[in-house]
Amino acid sequence: MSKPQTSAEAPCCSPMAVERIAPEVSGTLAQAFKALGDPIRLQLMSMIASAPGGEICVCDLTPAFTVSGTTISHHLKVLREAGLIDGERRASWVYYRPRPGLMRQLSTLLAVDESPA
Repeated sequence: MSKPQTSAEAPCCSPMAVERIAPEVSGTLAQAFKALGDPIRLQLMSMIASAPGGEICVCDLTPAFTVSGTTISHHLKVLREAGLIDGERRASWVYYRPRPGLMRQLSTLLAVDESPA
């Protein structure tokens, strides 16, 4: 089964306050929301997304938590598999950067019209 289109160039859907989510897109989006549903992964995503220069070394992520490096690696793997981050190995370290296309889609999906009724 192929993944639905989730690039920044092709928005997946309208805000769910406007119309129903297409079944073929809901799986990908649900996986991303599920990945962000863990406090450590949400903090990791925040650190990666706000990193100066657009990327951050795992060596800078791990010390920010009281869990083991193995646990951090597991959480980073979940974020990668959900399509929220990319990683690139450079020598002994892996550098992570956000995938803004999927983040924009999650944001669009949750958008609410704030105009007065």
